[in-house]
Amino acid sequence: MATYPAMAVASVVAVVGIELAVWRTGLLRQRAYWITMAIVFGFMVLVDGWLTKLSAPIVVYNPDQVSGLRPVWDILVEEYAYAFALITLVLLGWEQGGPRTRRAGDAS
Repeated sequence: MATYPAMAVASVVAVVGIELAVWRTGLLRQRAYWITMAIVFGFMVLVDGWLTKLSAPIVVYNPDQVSGLRPVWDILVEEYAYAFALITLVLLGWEQGGPRTRRAGDAS
């Protein structure tokens, strides 16, 4: 497996693992989280799609280091995985560091 896809998959597994095994904020079960992700990914498709479009790319990847799978507007599938991991980790950190009364599943 090429480096970038492997690292993208590892980052998703690590972030989801941190949430499920350690922090347990309940963020992944919140409707607001998924709405936030839809908004973020909507803008990501516009920007990343423009940067990586095959017709006139601004960002060019080493073909030996990527999967080559481009499901939406020439954006590599690993870009979506990596973005999911980064955005989710930031939101989890925010939830983890926030007031205890705001955490999902908190009894107080």
